[in-house]
Amino acid sequence: MPYLYRAPGPQKHPVPKDARITHSSGQSFEQLRQECVQKGVLFEDADFPANSSSLFYRERPQIPFVWKRPGEIVKNPEFILGGATRTDICQGELGDCWLLAAIASLTLNDNALARVVPQDQSFGPGYAGIFHFQFWQHSEWLDVVIDDRLPTFRDRLIFLHSADHSEFWSALLEKAYAKLNGSYEALKGGSTIEAMEDFTGGVAETFATKEAPENFYEILEKALKRGSLVGCSIDIRNATESEARTPFGLIKGHAYSVTGIDQVNFQGQKTELIRVRNPWGQVEWKGSWSDRMAFRDFKAHFDKVEICNLTPDALEEDALHKWEVTVHQGSWVRGSTAGGCRNFLDTFWTNPQIKLSLTEKDEGQEDCTFLVALMQKDRRKLKRFGADMLTIGYTIYQSPGKDEHLNKNFFRYNASQARSKTFINLREVSDRFKLPPGEYILIPSTFEPHQEADFCLRIFSEKKAITQDMDGDVDIELPEPPKPTPPGQETEEELQFRALFEQVAGEDMEVTAEELEYVLNAGLQKKKDLQFKKLSLTSCKNIISLMDTSGNGKLEFGEFTVFWDKLKKWTNLFLQFDTDKSGTMSSYELRSALKAAGFQLSHHLLQLIVLRYADEGLQLGFDDFLNCLVRLENASRVFQALSTKNKDKEFIHLNINEFINLTMNI
Repeated sequence: MPYLYRAPGPQKHPVPKDARITHSSGQSFEQLRQECVQKGVLFEDADFPANSSSLFYRERPQIPFVWKRPGEIVKNPEFILGGATRTDICQGELGDCWLLAAIASLTLNDNALARVVPQDQSFGPGYAGIFHFQFWQHSEWLDVVIDDRLPTFRDRLIFLHSADHSEFWSALLEKAYAKLNGSYEALKGGSTIEAMEDFTGGVAETFATKEAPENFYEILEKALKRGSLVGCSIDIRNATESEARTPFGLIKGHAYSVTGIDQVNFQGQKTELIRVRNPWGQVEWKGSWSDRMAFRDFKAHFDKVEICNLTPDALEEDALHKWEVTVHQGSWVRGSTAGGCRNFLDTFWTNPQIKLSLTEKDEGQEDCTFLVALMQKDRRKLKRFGADMLTIGYTIYQSPGKDEHLNKNFFRYNASQARSKTFINLREVSDRFKLPPGEYILIPSTFEPHQEADFCLRIFSEKKAITQDMDGDVDIELPEPPKPTPPGQETEEELQFRALFEQVAGEDMEVTAEELEYVLNAGLQKKKDLQFKKLSLTSCKNIISLMDTSGNGKLEFGEFTVFWDKLKKWTNLFLQFDTDKSGTMSSYELRSALKAAGFQLSHHLLQLIVLRYADEGLQLGFDDFLNCLVRLENASRVFQALSTKNKDKEFIHLNINEFINLTMNI
């Protein structure tokens, strides 16, 4: 009976040069190593110190940990002994079998392994107590440096270790991954596919074995032949089933790795076999075929299979395809872009929106194939601050053809064309789609509104696709200020204001900020439909800054009447978007209100405005709204004036004196 086997032994691979340095010193692994060699000291990593803060953020050690270097544990430590193989991975006292399953799969692909575990390090000549590993995070590779002090108890490694106690590459890899995520405890519980992606930069696909396609065996066979990493697990229905043993010796809720698949002739018939690796390092399957199992038994006993494609190839097709890839980095920010799913219509439309143009059909097909992978960033690292995985997903709509952020009414009257299979609290949600050529709007979101996270959205398409962020442009349309009404043509309202203005202003017919505060509040209080709180002195100073053409810090009556006309329009806007007539406007409605006032802003500017002007309940009062509009118009008019002066509509050039003068006035 054939047995799948990869010959071990040292392999020579080029050291990747494009990983970003992450050590706080700004120095590379080699620079740090050389510095230690020259000084004759062993490296100590201040970024991930050998103390309890690197171990736990919530728990307390059950046993006294002692941090030791490999040379203090065994006489002749080795980094990799006889090649890195899956037997080098034995689980310790940490619940990170999902990580170990991914490492076991990684050892089956030499090139992928050499990227994560650079081959330019050992305990031989040049050893300085420093090692480095490389991980993919959110579309870039990071070089993570560590020292080799490892947590031990009675001279034995507490966590991940090799079956050969003199080999340390796997224990050091686990430490580097713990550093990447903030601590060892942060590695408790997870999905194998998460680590698989971090080891490869690949894209994940998940299959429920009971609902898998008819050619599932061929899909797995192709995946393993192409070096894809494959994991599997048995679902649990409740917490009490976690790591419960089935009658056949398998462990529920436990991450296994698929390390081989083959067909054999048995009693005159072809039998499909699959080999599954338990990171605990024990053979437990009690059914037929011993440590291998029949594929039909595999489908019957395992519930989920996760495949991480090293390149997002179409596994169900015979031909190998390279996919086009585009990446969008974004954020869900409470109050501006954290709109939640379509169930929350009032806020859903405020989520980030990405336009996707599918221009070319698949070969011999009428549709375009593409894959969307939405990943929430750094949630494992944020565990120590109480953050959990958010429930995320995405929806795809036919584009109406406008190059602008779609509003609430569009989603009220239009159904989606496609969506992620589910909203789920995993780090990444990914699905394949086939849609006709055309333009679509892709909306990534959390399930609940007001939940904050950074995200990375990757779109893979068989043919070239064009993507555009619908929230990145700024467009200001300000009308020319109206000319003051001639004295003989003033309305009754204008006559009343002239009388009030003359009474407050005195002989010079100019008002200070304090006097303007009195005039405006007296006028606005007469508006019965405005739930009104007094305008602040700060607002009135901002108004003078906007309208004062003479620069004396006061408003004359002509300047005041021009502003009063603006104020009436802005007041009507506030009343329009104060939908519940509470006297406040939701920060999510602010985007529409500002656009109606002539300000189409990027999502980043909207986030800044919400942080500055909205209260804890994400509401803006009229004074906040007015202040925001006054400052936006002031900044816009200054920019227009300076850019015209410089004969450049997109850029202005300022020296430090001009910059400070500008910012102080705005």
